[in-house]
Parts: sequence; C-alpha cells; structure tokens
Amino acid sequence: MLTLRTTLLGLLLMGLAGCNDGHEVGDVSLGLFTTKDIKIDSLVDPKIPGVTCHLSNIDADLDLADPSDTSLACRQTGPITAAMLADIDTSPDGELLYRRSQSVLFKSLKLRRILDADSQTLLYLAYTTKETHGSFKHALSSVPLWGTQAWRSASPDSNAN
Repeated sequence: MLTLRTTLLGLLLMGLAGCNDGHEVGDVSLGLFTTKDIKIDSLVDPKIPGVTCHLSNIDADLDLADPSDTSLACRQTGPITAAMLADIDTSPDGELLYRRSQSVLFKSLKLRRILDADSQTLLYLAYTTKETHGSFKHALSSVPLWGTQAWRSASPDSNAN
C-alpha cells in the first residue's frame, strides 16, 4: 500500500511540472556487471506540441542518487504557430516543463523552455539542481522558428505594431 501511495504521489508531482511525463523510448545497459542504464525519454512540449525533446541520462537502480550527466536534443516535429508562442512564459528564466527526482537528497533533473526573441529561437535547457564535482551539469538544445508559422511573431518589434 505504501508503494502504491508513493507511486501515485510521484506521478502527481511529475504531472504538476507541466510537460508530459515523457515516455521511455530507449534503455541501454552499461554492462553485465552494473545496475546502471542509459534511459532515453521522449518529451513533447505541452504548449508547443510541434517540439519534441529527447532526454538521456544515467539511471542507477541500486544507488541513492543517479549521476548528473544529461544529454538533450530538441527538434521541430510538427507545426509551431504564433498562437502557441503567445501562451508561453517569455521571462529570462523561461518556463519549467519537466522535473524528475534523481536522489533521496533533493537532486532533481529539470527541463526549461526559454524564448530567445532576438534570434527567433526556442531554447531548451536540461539541468540538475545539485552541484556535482564542482559543477551543475546541464545540456542545451535549440529549435529555430525559421520556416514556421510563428516566424517573426516572437520578435520584440512585433508587439510595437
């Protein structure tokens, strides 16, 4: 019963973070004598469903904390419209899309979307919230708006008209 409650609480917290909780599309073992695997999740941006991100990181089943190394690739996989951009957070720290606990010691893996209006590009930043070996691990991927229906709608000058 405790495991069921813990699982439900975890799913609820992941749902509150915004992005779909992702679905695993890859699971690569790091060897016969290790409990560590590379997990690859596919995440669709909830406000811009024309963007899909693939996030990979190490999953260490029997450790108290997963390693912080992360890789991220985001691509346009469908239409991106001006209406979609009108609904996103355009502040410099962007919008939190995904969060997953990586340890019992308050380390999380997070994914944020940031709009670079000057270059007409969506930036996706994956990062961990705990310093590891003197650094906060992170990965960055960008999705240009060039060629989309949203091109120029994100421009700082477009609001002046």
